[in-house]
Amino acid sequence: MKILVINAGSSSLKFKLFKMLDESVLCLGQIESIGKQNSRISFEHQAHSSEKKLDVLDHEHAFHILFDLLFEEGLLVDINELYAVGHRVVHGGDLFSKATKVSDEMISQLKELIPLAPLHNPSNIAGISAVKQKSESLAQVAVFDTAFHHSIPDYASRYALPSKLYFEDKIQRYGFHGSSYAYVSKQASKLLDKPLEETTIISLHLGNGASACAIKNGRSIDTSMGMTPLEGLVMGTRSGDIDPSIIFYLSEQKGYSVDEIDLLLNKQSGLLGLCGDNDMRLILAKAQKGNEYQLALDIYVYRIKKYIGAYLAILGSADGIVFTGGIGENSSEIREQVLQGLEGLNIYFDPVKNREVKDEDFFFNMPGASINLMVIKTDEELEIALQTREVLQGEKRGN
Repeated sequence: MKILVINAGSSSLKFKLFKMLDESVLCLGQIESIGKQNSRISFEHQAHSSEKKLDVLDHEHAFHILFDLLFEEGLLVDINELYAVGHRVVHGGDLFSKATKVSDEMISQLKELIPLAPLHNPSNIAGISAVKQKSESLAQVAVFDTAFHHSIPDYASRYALPSKLYFEDKIQRYGFHGSSYAYVSKQASKLLDKPLEETTIISLHLGNGASACAIKNGRSIDTSMGMTPLEGLVMGTRSGDIDPSIIFYLSEQKGYSVDEIDLLLNKQSGLLGLCGDNDMRLILAKAQKGNEYQLALDIYVYRIKKYIGAYLAILGSADGIVFTGGIGENSSEIREQVLQGLEGLNIYFDPVKNREVKDEDFFFNMPGASINLMVIKTDEELEIALQTREVLQGEKRGN
């Protein structure tokens, strides 16, 4: 059984092909700068990788290139060898609480949700449509970033705004990084040797986009991202939490347009806005006492500490804290800075274990500590493949 996982961005297409018998990756790659000249196409298969430049007109053209690569490399002889295609879809709103098989009705519903994710959902829909044009009979499943957070209670998901905005305009906390949290929570339960429904953790997904999630008994009960991925932690280019009145000030006193404010908060803020760089490796290398790189680090770390404290308060206790995502998995320095000074919360990390480089998931708390500290490598694409298989096999059982 082979499942192709697609993550279609506004100008990119990332993909992984899985052999589900052993959950191994047959190939992976991405097509960047779709719609521009000299689009970059990278492809990894077995022990070799390749890269080339080509003009890719649109998402439909990108899928033609992708399937040509799969055929040329002998990974597929016929498109019907695929069991299904699983798509990452960023926003499912309040309509989709779990992965869902694609249908014409579902595509129409996704189009209705575009106002909630105007930068992401159109490209996700374009990816679904491109596969549909390639093969009408090939099963497709949409796996939503927001679905994992449908278990958040009303008192955590509702904003203190007039109820009309919730009931009519669907303004609420949706949360994101759901596929990552679903995967990581299951891996944490295995590491802890506890059933998922008895596992309580704080998970920190730290990458260029970053969020925190309080997971109680395997279910999300709060998360730092909100109606959009802008709220919460300091990120590579996003501001995270700010006073909403800053927006009015920029508009009324400084003459910023709505589009300029959107660009500022989403693309020009965060670490990039603070120090001119959003590559954590470079920031760590350049950080010195008193310079802007150190200040950016201090603000970044401080915000994470605040969320850890808040989530421990609402959970009451936790089996562990999980670091995942590109920064969370690979930066022992960030993990150390985040956890320093949290002994009052019964959090004790082992600096030697923290600095060890391992290929597998690992613990780095001090022996006997009541809160386990874990590094877990997330695999959102595998989680999408697993949910895709589950949806379709469940459909067969239902028939």
